[in-house]
Amino acid sequence: MELQNYLMEVSEQYLFHSPNQEYRDEQIIQMFLATCAKVPNTRKNYFRALEHFRNFLSGMPMKDVTWREIEAYKLYLSEGIFREGGKSLAPASVAAFIAPLKSFYKWGSDSSIGIFDHNPTLSTKIPQIAVTSRKNFLTKQEVGKLLDCLSEQSLRNYLIGLSLVMLGLRVSELTHIRWGDFHTDALETSIWLTISHAKRGKIREVKIPQKLWKMYMEHAHNLAGNSDPEPDLLLFPITPRQIQRIIKEAGERCNLKKHPTPHWLRHTNATLALLQGASLQQVQESLGHSHINTTQRYLHTVEQLKKAAPDFVQDCLQEFIK
Repeated sequence: MELQNYLMEVSEQYLFHSPNQEYRDEQIIQMFLATCAKVPNTRKNYFRALEHFRNFLSGMPMKDVTWREIEAYKLYLSEGIFREGGKSLAPASVAAFIAPLKSFYKWGSDSSIGIFDHNPTLSTKIPQIAVTSRKNFLTKQEVGKLLDCLSEQSLRNYLIGLSLVMLGLRVSELTHIRWGDFHTDALETSIWLTISHAKRGKIREVKIPQKLWKMYMEHAHNLAGNSDPEPDLLLFPITPRQIQRIIKEAGERCNLKKHPTPHWLRHTNATLALLQGASLQQVQESLGHSHINTTQRYLHTVEQLKKAAPDFVQDCLQEFIK
């Protein structure tokens, strides 16, 4: 009897999962975020999207959702049918709200999780997003102007620009780089950077060119003062918003007609790498794309920059062109 009382007390203190246990929507969301959204920025965006959907449901439990509610919500976002003022969202914004829902229900309906008995998002398509990388990149000369301007400001700002364009990093990845994230390969011939705060919590390795590594060493020792850099030393202890401002102001200062952002430099990295002969797989691994289809988008830009059909016709008709 005493053992039974003890077990009851323990079970009241700690929530053990049982097949018949009902979780509140708030609990389910927190379990999903803890499992599938380990990067702070991803967790924030996923939580925002899921809470937005809960508000749309007006009290309906998330386990009772069918494809009808999902499609109605999609219309609510994309067509403005149910929104105040009839204001619709762009396809990219709709995708930002629908994609977390698909991940959430896919996770919860997995047989090993078993929180939902079905996945209502299976037939829901994410809106097609226009390929913006065709125009949102800098040319070789424009990169040079931008870097010259950044180098005049400080080594830190110059390294920010170089890191974004040479390594193709996301801003959130750049701000999390610590001195201890750098390491050599087995033969000690190359330096590699471990990106541990990548999108969706993935980890990848990016090779560091020698000239860039020398500047990283100088920058780290400047930050550390007279002592050797500690492994947990942040190389860029500033916010993503500050980095965006640094790139924007540098673009204005060097009179670029374009308005570059840090993500433009990521597009530029992929474009220049492919133009110089890098394979799709190499660019995919460097940028951390989950699917090769994402990397293939840059081929549109690359093909346009290479020799086009009119160039071949001109070669053929060269003798007749005055």
